[in-house]
Amino acid sequence: MKNKSNLFAGTTLQDPYISVVVPVYQNRETLYALFNRLHQVLQSKGFSYEIIFVNDASPDDLLVILEKLARENSQVGVLDLERNIGQNQAVLVGLRYARGTCVVIMDADLQDPPEAIPDLVDKLQEGTAAVFAGRRGQYESPFRLFTSRLFKKLLQLLCGVPEDAGIFVAMNRHTVKCLLGFNTTRPSIVAMIGCTQLPLVSIPVVRAQRPSGISAYSFWRRFKAGLLTIAWVIAWKWFPGFRTSKRCE
Repeated sequence: MKNKSNLFAGTTLQDPYISVVVPVYQNRETLYALFNRLHQVLQSKGFSYEIIFVNDASPDDLLVILEKLARENSQVGVLDLERNIGQNQAVLVGLRYARGTCVVIMDADLQDPPEAIPDLVDKLQEGTAAVFAGRRGQYESPFRLFTSRLFKKLLQLLCGVPEDAGIFVAMNRHTVKCLLGFNTTRPSIVAMIGCTQLPLVSIPVVRAQRPSGISAYSFWRRFKAGLLTIAWVIAWKWFPGFRTSKRCE
């Protein structure tokens, strides 16, 4: 991993209350809007915060935009990866640098509204380990929605995550520590959170349709990733010799 711009441009001595970790890959069209909405909602609530963008070796000029945001905003940090490692692995890289009491993970495509973060954080304060933004709305084609919900239902049965869970989630520090304790070459953030065996909830959040571009995940790529995730959960739960991390207590 290389870091072409300062990870934290500001001089804040105290750790922020909220860290937002955002993996980015070919999301140049939504970056400014995402930052502006994050800044507005977090500042309006009086939260101290940092936003960590993880550039997953995007082949476009996305890094130029990220570096400009970091230079102009002390709350922004940029991690620039030398090679593409995938969304979930990029999230884990960002989590290693996150300093907040509450840590939020979200995509950069603006399908998940930054305005939902205060609700996620408020729910987190009730004592749960992680709060997912439960996916609502017609944000994908009917076929993709059906296959996604089928996979999420199976994941719920296997490891206990809410059946509407996605990668938009708020977590406490203990949950972050548990995630970083996993050692797998093919991580799935949602499944890993489920395997911590910690208390999890979701609250309904309406997703928007993708404002620009198309998903990087084709049907077959999604299908393969889903099979690998299910196989990993089964192996981790029922074959102790497979585990490279302890159950999170």
